[in-house]
Amino acid sequence: MIDTLQVIILALVQGLTEFLPVSSSAHLILVPTLLGWPDQGIVFDVAVHLGTLIAVVGYFRKDITEMMPDFFGSLTGKGMTDKAKLAWGVGIGTIPAGLCGLLAKDFIEANLRSPLVIATTTIVFGLLLLFADRTAKLVRNIDQMGWGHYIAIGCAQALALIPGTSRSGITMTFALMMGYTRDAAARFSFLLSIPIIALSSLLVLKDLSEHTGPVDWQALLLGVVLSAAAAFTCIMLFMKWIQRTDMSVFVIYRLLLGAFLFYVFW
Repeated sequence: MIDTLQVIILALVQGLTEFLPVSSSAHLILVPTLLGWPDQGIVFDVAVHLGTLIAVVGYFRKDITEMMPDFFGSLTGKGMTDKAKLAWGVGIGTIPAGLCGLLAKDFIEANLRSPLVIATTTIVFGLLLLFADRTAKLVRNIDQMGWGHYIAIGCAQALALIPGTSRSGITMTFALMMGYTRDAAARFSFLLSIPIIALSSLLVLKDLSEHTGPVDWQALLLGVVLSAAAAFTCIMLFMKWIQRTDMSVFVIYRLLLGAFLFYVFW
C-alpha cells in the first residue's frame, strides 16, 4: 500500500529510465532510499514493469508483426529470412540473462543492491559506454548481426542484473563495440528487452503467489498507465535523439549520479 505521490513518481521513474542507458533498477532502489519511503513492494514492481513492456511492444509493433510470421516460417522449413534470424537472435540473446536471473537472483537481492555498489557500477559502465561510443565504427546495421553477436550481447545483458549497470546501456555498449550504428544498437537492445522484462515479471509473479496482503488495484492501474506512457515517450524521443548525436549526455549524468551517491553514502 503506497500513496498516490509515490505511485506517480516511481511509475514515471521506471518509465523514463527503463530504456535509457542509466539503469532503472538503480533509480527504483535509490529514489525511495533518498526520500525515506518504504519499499514499494513486488506487486507494484510487477505493475510498472508491465507498463514498460506494453510500451516497448507498442512502439515496435510493426517490427514484431513482421518478425513473427518469418520466425514461425523458419520452424516449418520456409527458410531463414532476416526477420526470422532477428527473432531467433532475440530469443538466443535472452538465454544468458534468463539463466543468470534464475541462478543469481537471491544473491543479487541480498548483496548487490547497496548505494555504493550502484555508485560504482553507474560510473564504471558509464565510462565503458563513453569508450564504446567514441570508438564505434558505426558501419553495421541490425540485419548484419550474426549469431555470435547475439550471444555476446545477450551475455552483456546478464551483467545488467547488477543494479546500476543498465540493461539498455550495457547491451548498446557491446553493440557499439562490435561496429553497429547507434540506431541498430538501440533497436536490438529494445527488442531484446521484451522477453527479459516478460520473464522477470513472471519470476516476480511466482513470488506473488505467496503474497497475502491487501492490493490497491487503483494504484497498480495508475502505475501501469503512467509507466507505459512515460516509457513509450522515452523510446520515441531516444530513437530520434541518437539519429542526431551521441551518448555523451547519458555518460555525464551517470558520472554525476555516481559521484553524488559516493558523497552521500560513503
